[in-house]
Amino acid sequence: MALEPAVSKQDTHFVDVFSMVIGLLVAIAVVLFALARIVAGQTQDQEVYTEPQYLAAVEQRIEPFSREAIAGQNNAALAIVETNPTASAGNALPIPKNGRETFEQVCSACHGQGIAGAPKAGDAAAWGPRIAEGKPTLYQHALNGFQSEGHVMPAKGGRPDIPDPVIRQAVDYMVGLVKH
Repeated sequence: MALEPAVSKQDTHFVDVFSMVIGLLVAIAVVLFALARIVAGQTQDQEVYTEPQYLAAVEQRIEPFSREAIAGQNNAALAIVETNPTASAGNALPIPKNGRETFEQVCSACHGQGIAGAPKAGDAAAWGPRIAEGKPTLYQHALNGFQSEGHVMPAKGGRPDIPDPVIRQAVDYMVGLVKH
């Protein structure tokens, strides 16, 4: 009696074909991985890491929120840093030349929408009692600031660099909006 082989030809053929398919799939995966690395190496570094806006955004995100002096420690390394970038010499806001420019650049921020209790420009009902107090009072409130229940008027609208006569012109301009 002859012994039959434990593995038939069909089984061997299946194992050979299966091994070849797995080998091809692994080879394709390795080629795709290598191709992806090559493409990423040529595009990602150039587009992301050398882009000035991206680098500036990263610097801004990793910048510390604040630096505070701690009592009893050497705080000499904490230099005073200007927090308003528009106040530097190169980026200073232009100083308005007349009342209308002052209104458009400064006053309209609050008086345009009635923010912080500011009377809206041109609103006769809101301006009437204020005008009745007289221009000297309006000038004083605009120049030195004013606070009362729910109303806040910062001195010179928060722009101390504007000359007093130009602030007075802005008050005159807003009063003139009511009368027209």
